[in-house]
Amino acid sequence: MQIEWFFALAGLLLLANGVLTALDKAHPKRWPSALFWGLYGGLFLIGHWLPPALCGALVLAMGLVGGLNLVKPKKALEPDAVQRQQSAKRLGHKLFWPALAIPLLTLAGSLSLPWLAAHQGLPLVGNPTLISLGLACLVAFALACWLTREAPVQGLRENSRLMDAIGWALLLPQMLATLGILFAKAGVGDAVAALVGQVLGDDMRFWAIVAYALGMALFTMIMGNAFAAFPVITAGIGIPFLIDQYQGNAAVMAAIGMFSGYCGTLMTPMAANFNLVPAALLELDDRHAVIKAQVPTALLLLIANILLLWWLL
Repeated sequence: MQIEWFFALAGLLLLANGVLTALDKAHPKRWPSALFWGLYGGLFLIGHWLPPALCGALVLAMGLVGGLNLVKPKKALEPDAVQRQQSAKRLGHKLFWPALAIPLLTLAGSLSLPWLAAHQGLPLVGNPTLISLGLACLVAFALACWLTREAPVQGLRENSRLMDAIGWALLLPQMLATLGILFAKAGVGDAVAALVGQVLGDDMRFWAIVAYALGMALFTMIMGNAFAAFPVITAGIGIPFLIDQYQGNAAVMAAIGMFSGYCGTLMTPMAANFNLVPAALLELDDRHAVIKAQVPTALLLLIANILLLWWLL
């Protein structure tokens, strides 16, 4: 079992959206939009066989198409409000079963797949958690088709509608996570360490904790992804100050540090999949309404994280 299978499946779904876009003659910008989704799907399908420079050029081309505002949604064909209400009334709480199945099956697979690989000879290539997530999504899709009595092709239509609702911002999480790795490789963490070292004295443990937690939140707001912020802020503040200088617990620092980053996720439009997509799906007039509702919670959690680091680290 290989993670690449799920990359290929994602590529096929992206390519399918590109084909559907190209076939929609009423689409105002069907060819640029189809090109964007086609390039995105092609990178998932054959990107690991292409030269890195060519992959980079294709990503830049996608960024150019998206940046010029040439990626537009198709006209979605949705059932009317009466049909949706009737379907929701018929299904009731069963609607949550597929969504709940994903985390439960992912957890079960994450625990069982490594054991099966070690003791039963199951071929396993890639991260067991990601493979479990892919399998859980397939099972949840089959469960959703069974519950709603819809053909699998309806899932393809809904996939296309969701991609169009997100638009070019679907690319942001991957690009921002990659940017975090590039920042770490480029020595941004060392520059942050030098800057913080000029401000913090020898006996300023609390302010080092504040700098780490705030740094995780602020850098996540810039990057849109706590996983991108973590290597930079941890290399620049966490390891040299909290671990080396103040002999803190690395596990506590990493866990609460990531949680501090998630506070930044709640407050930034750069985390498009968390904050802009729900607004688009709910058809809210204010595309930043989700962020505005989350800011008070995020700030309170950030203060709590600082206090937890001070107490537990």
